[in-house]
Amino acid sequence: MSALPIKADISTTWYVRFVPIALALVGSQLGSVLTRPAAKEIGRPLHQFESGRDFVRKLRVFICVLMFTGASVPVFAMQCPGNPDALGTSRVLAVSPNEYSHVGSMQYKQTLPLADHEVVLTFDDSPLPPYTDIILKILASQCVQANYFLIGQMANAYPYLVRRIYNAGHTVGTHTLHHPLALKHLPLPLVEHEVDGGIAAVEAAMGDSKAVAPFFRIPGLSHSDAIDSFLASRSLVTWSADAVADDWFRRITPQQIVQRAMQRLNARGRGILLLHDIHPATALALPSLLKELKAHGYKVVHVVPAGELPKSVPELPAPAVIASGAWPRVLHTSGSNDGTATAILHHQVKKSVFGKIH
Repeated sequence: MSALPIKADISTTWYVRFVPIALALVGSQLGSVLTRPAAKEIGRPLHQFESGRDFVRKLRVFICVLMFTGASVPVFAMQCPGNPDALGTSRVLAVSPNEYSHVGSMQYKQTLPLADHEVVLTFDDSPLPPYTDIILKILASQCVQANYFLIGQMANAYPYLVRRIYNAGHTVGTHTLHHPLALKHLPLPLVEHEVDGGIAAVEAAMGDSKAVAPFFRIPGLSHSDAIDSFLASRSLVTWSADAVADDWFRRITPQQIVQRAMQRLNARGRGILLLHDIHPATALALPSLLKELKAHGYKVVHVVPAGELPKSVPELPAPAVIASGAWPRVLHTSGSNDGTATAILHHQVKKSVFGKIH
């Protein structure tokens, strides 16, 4: 898999955002994980590199070679601060629209090049307090990086969360402006409005258009050939999924979410898992799901766009009413010995604010 042209300097995506991880890998581990021929040219153990500036220069070259060859930077759960048993993020995979216009076997023939027992965690419909923050904290506790698909109107409402997601190291894609489930039935001008408007809203909330990935997911996975062609013309990678957990179902329990996710992943042995970070049941299920993934030998792959990305974006303060936890509701979780979570919900989400989203 090839990457888009980049500058082989300190501003590259991989070097800026992931060099702290790479530097943490000093030792003999890195040389043993290279698989592509081009990477093998410099794939000897790191202890054979010289120290100081020469080491940094060669490490920079190593990362750039990985980008050009489509290989991935390995990350190890053992580097997760304060959690030696963390699931972690196994590797980072760069994807270009030039090679992958559509991914996800639920709708398309092509999906991501994942090895056996590799999983990509994706979250749709974000952001919404307090669940987005809760899920971000859970992922951080396990050093797991995920892919997010944000709705434009939600980004407009909570720009501080958009930036918080990105600064936590996750990839931010888009999911239309208003989440129309009947997107494929809309006339093309309205489709353009939803797609372009959603991207513009997320870029405005982010404060830096370069931080928004050219990754897009159709609401309800309701695609058509016309929409697929339009999205490809916008140089977007259209994401479907390989497995869903039904976490948007009404009255679904956290245990059911975990069971369905694992059953469907196990049936395929790998895949893109679709979740939502706006539902309390998902927030309650996630700790157990990550635990089950690790117990079953799954490794998390973080997908990023090929090319350059900003290291971070300026943070924004949360509005006082949200920061206090007064709205829309407060979720408290506690784990029992078997990992089952319990919840206390205060208030109801006012559906009239954003309408029905799933």
